Amino acid sequence: MKHILYIVILYSQVTYSQGEVGRLFEELPEDSIAELSVRIHTSFLPKIRRSDNEKSYYKVAAIGDINYMQNSNSSYKTGLGAEFSGLINDKWFLRLAAIQGVSNFDSVYMPKSYIYNSGSNYNLYTDIRGRISYTPNHIFNFQAGLDHNFIGQGSRSLFLSDYGKPYPFGLIRANFWRFEYSVLYQFFKEGQQGDWEGKFASSHHISFKPTKWLNIGVFESVVFQPRDTLLERGFDVEYLNPFVFYRPQEYSVGSSDNVLLGLEVSAVVQSDHTIYSQLILDEFYLSELRNRTGWWANKFGAQFGAKGRFSFGQNNFFYRTEYNFVRPYTYSHISEQFNYGNQGQTLSHPYGSNFMEVLGELKWSRNKLSAKFFFNYVMKGEDHSGYSYGGNVYQSYTLRPYEYDHFTGQGNQSNRANLSLSVAYRITKHGNLNVFIENYLRYNTNNANPSYSLVVGIRSLLWNDYRNY
Repeated sequence: MKHILYIVILYSQVTYSQGEVGRLFEELPEDSIAELSVRIHTSFLPKIRRSDNEKSYYKVAAIGDINYMQNSNSSYKTGLGAEFSGLINDKWFLRLAAIQGVSNFDSVYMPKSYIYNSGSNYNLYTDIRGRISYTPNHIFNFQAGLDHNFIGQGSRSLFLSDYGKPYPFGLIRANFWRFEYSVLYQFFKEGQQGDWEGKFASSHHISFKPTKWLNIGVFESVVFQPRDTLLERGFDVEYLNPFVFYRPQEYSVGSSDNVLLGLEVSAVVQSDHTIYSQLILDEFYLSELRNRTGWWANKFGAQFGAKGRFSFGQNNFFYRTEYNFVRPYTYSHISEQFNYGNQGQTLSHPYGSNFMEVLGELKWSRNKLSAKFFFNYVMKGEDHSGYSYGGNVYQSYTLRPYEYDHFTGQGNQSNRANLSLSVAYRITKHGNLNVFIENYLRYNTNNANPSYSLVVGIRSLLWNDYRNY
């Protein structure tokens, strides 16, 4: 055993490594297209890549996020900060960014910051993102930080998305033969500022590429609380094991933890176009599904989409069309300590559950100028009369009104349409500072009139700031 350990250590020091970690930012037309290879996996983001520059460097940049919104109530967000990133010997990588600011945006546009203080007329926020990565060789990568992670090929993800607030995490990734295996440990919190209660999650994702164009992924996650009225559990050692399956482990310890299972398939068509899908399973019984009883605990969702890139001369385009649906009560549990959420927001799709959505987007770029058009239509079921109809993952499923005849869109149903058009011009490449103008038109059948919002500002495009839901 000792000799094997020596060989592994020696191997890690002499073999090829990839040190830089890419940004977790939405796909743009000028993004590089991943080379078709059985060794390059793209479902778990951000990607690990080789530095475009020298093997060691450091960069410091001032960053800003200054927005003004003109709608029924004029709103603003003003934040300034800095980013540091560095690479050592193409193995150690560090990125730390922070913005301190003040905002009076509403719940849809409020900053998704880890630290904030609410006031009567405005919110003070500190948006911190940090990530340290060690890549000893071409097989292993180890990361830790305070940031988002994303799993999937879509605009949305039914596994893990970056719509909510960042969280502390630890990550192990291994790339061997045609497999990539990832183990993610997440540390969440619920409650109110100054009175947080922690909860944990452990997730596995394995990606298999039998060919250069086909990718198959399997996802598994368990959410559990560190303590209850009888036991101080901490981070269960059973869930620290990177090779254990969570569902049998949950049964073996007799817990009521929340386990999710997922399957994804994507295929590349003619190099520049991809079709993709996801299936998420929270809980279900096949007999109930076959009999079409509408049993409340048949909790699942699916995604189907296509995306691609094309160009005309110096004009680069990116397109996407996507369909998502999630059954009622998916991701929810008996309490917020077990649901699939963090700080009051879902970890997957921004609409949570009990919805169907169709979306489309088209992006264009040429040199420093870019534009983006986005549209979606959503049928969403909301709670009413004191009952949970499965649309809010933070409502306990014990508040359901009945056992059977549940369907997607039940409850207080609303139909929504969102349309946005934005134009941006990059001022500086270092720090990715852009001046932009965004137009939003929203319609909800529960409201009499559509709403229009105009947003102008200057922002460093370092992480996603979604407003498309």
